[in-house]
Amino acid sequence: YERWIQSQQLRKWDLRCLKLQPLSPVPSDIEISRAQSPKAVDVLAKEIGLLTDEIEIYGQTKAKVRLSLLERLKDQPDGKYVLVAGITPTPLGEGKSTVTIGLVQALTAHLKINSFACLRQPSQGPTFGVKGGAAGGGYAQVIPMEEFNLHLTGDIHAITAANNLLAAAIDARILHENTQSDKALYNRLVPVVKGVRGFSSIQLARLRRLGINKTDPETLTEEEISRFVRLDIDPSTITWQRVVDTNDRFLRKITVGQANTEKGFVRQAQFDIAVASEIMAILALTTSLEDMKERLGKIVVANDKKGEPVTADDLGVTGALAVLMKDAIKPTLMQTLEGTPVFVHAGPFANIAHGNSSILADKIALKLVGEKGFVVTEAGFGADIGMEKFFNIKCRASGLVPSVVVLVATVRALKMHGGGPSVSAGAPLKKEYTEENLQLVADGCCNLQKQIQITQLFGVPVVVALNVFKTDTPAEVDLVCKIAKQSGAFDAVPCSHWSDGGRGAVKLAQAVEKAANQKSSFKYLYSLELPIAEKIRVIAQKVYGAKDIELSAAAQSQIDRYTRQGFGKLPICMAKTHLSLSHQPERKGVPTGFILPISDVRASIGAGFIYPLVGTCHPQTYLVCIQLLCPDDLRICIQSLKRTGPKM
Repeated sequence: YERWIQSQQLRKWDLRCLKLQPLSPVPSDIEISRAQSPKAVDVLAKEIGLLTDEIEIYGQTKAKVRLSLLERLKDQPDGKYVLVAGITPTPLGEGKSTVTIGLVQALTAHLKINSFACLRQPSQGPTFGVKGGAAGGGYAQVIPMEEFNLHLTGDIHAITAANNLLAAAIDARILHENTQSDKALYNRLVPVVKGVRGFSSIQLARLRRLGINKTDPETLTEEEISRFVRLDIDPSTITWQRVVDTNDRFLRKITVGQANTEKGFVRQAQFDIAVASEIMAILALTTSLEDMKERLGKIVVANDKKGEPVTADDLGVTGALAVLMKDAIKPTLMQTLEGTPVFVHAGPFANIAHGNSSILADKIALKLVGEKGFVVTEAGFGADIGMEKFFNIKCRASGLVPSVVVLVATVRALKMHGGGPSVSAGAPLKKEYTEENLQLVADGCCNLQKQIQITQLFGVPVVVALNVFKTDTPAEVDLVCKIAKQSGAFDAVPCSHWSDGGRGAVKLAQAVEKAANQKSSFKYLYSLELPIAEKIRVIAQKVYGAKDIELSAAAQSQIDRYTRQGFGKLPICMAKTHLSLSHQPERKGVPTGFILPISDVRASIGAGFIYPLVGTCHPQTYLVCIQLLCPDDLRICIQSLKRTGPKM
């Protein structure tokens, strides 16, 4: 019994790290990945203190980790919690994933400190498009690279299945309600089985929401039966779309219901990419299987004809959604090139969702690393987007408090913010980016300074990681580090992990360890009690630097509706371009004095946030402007507007 008790306790890691032999010039990511022989995943699991019955092995290099681990280690203190964010990036990206992996390789393989990386799973669409994967790069990546970037353990497929089941249930319910009587619907929903009718638990919950406190199906009146069976979904308000995890542009607008069996119920719909599903955001923010089921039930898919929300619970499919997600809720264990552990779990986008990996992966990792260990996770896009959402949404949902922010910068991005020529994916870099130009670097550091200030709003120490490229000169590197420290960063460190592996990020790891021992005074940016519009204004002014916000009529209408429906106290998840602090991608550096236009406001009630859409004004606004400026040519201007859209 004593031996069993001892086996349940967290033990010091007995980790065998893998040796790296970096080559110069650095080979391609896939060549580096295939040149390294990863440890068997069951060996890695044992090294970090997982028990045999806590893992489910998928092949030789991947395993799901069961949530029962949290109960076993519930009394163990957590490790330090580190977030990797970045400055406003170029379209090429500045290497947040690479820094994340390089940092944990340095901590564990070189400084012998327990550490875990927690990353998002990449979408199949971007993998086969321009962006590439999200496994890191060079000698700081997760292996095997191709398994990381493709199906992994099927979580995205589970999300696709659950999402589309709910979409099918919406249209099927509308069809049945349009073609059947109350009695026929009641017989379908509450069938007689062996001579007896019985309500399911989800049906009893719906009855309670309707104010019908009855448990015997035979006692409902005709009026109560009608209220129970009819959701009266208004098709024009349906917000739930079907999804597929491929960039299939011809599915962006579709027409459903054209088969004869659909009785003429035709409507326009669309496909989104699978990782944009609210179910992905729910997976990332859930804290348990029960919590996930509750969140799935709260998903609002449409409004009824009275303007009230219709949920997955109302459709009676919550249990089915949870069953489809029962394995996806478990984080996937993988390893870095140097054999240190990584959790890959969830992959919400950082524009319409919060852009962070899962709370469950972080919580499990924080227990496994022990009190002196580190869990390093990454936020999507710049600090103004992913980091702000990490603090205001993810930390609220998890209750976890961050210890340090690592802010990734590159000389290339800073030169762009300093007035350098535009940077485009696939196009050769202009000479300004490949030759020394201290003035461009100095001018562009305004963006780095602003992102440091944003981090300081939350009371967390920040360490700047300068991701060094071979074209960067020592003078440029020194200048960035000097300005960063003068601007309030705890430290600023050049890193060469891409070419050197963990060895190239040792100084960064040491700086993070020191910063984590600083006194933190973490705080949220806004109170949830503020009205929705005021929370949006706080983010726009304090984070983006806007003068004010401008709500379209549609946005104000939605805010009024969500407030009336009881959703006004949810946090805000801004949907904004990542290429500028403002709403205009071409405005680099630190734009000021602009009005942030909010074109629409939507809600992910199951995930637990409101997401305003930041964009240009509606076409009607432009028509008014045109009429004032050139009334004689109004017809020509309207035709031009229809061709070019609001960007005109």
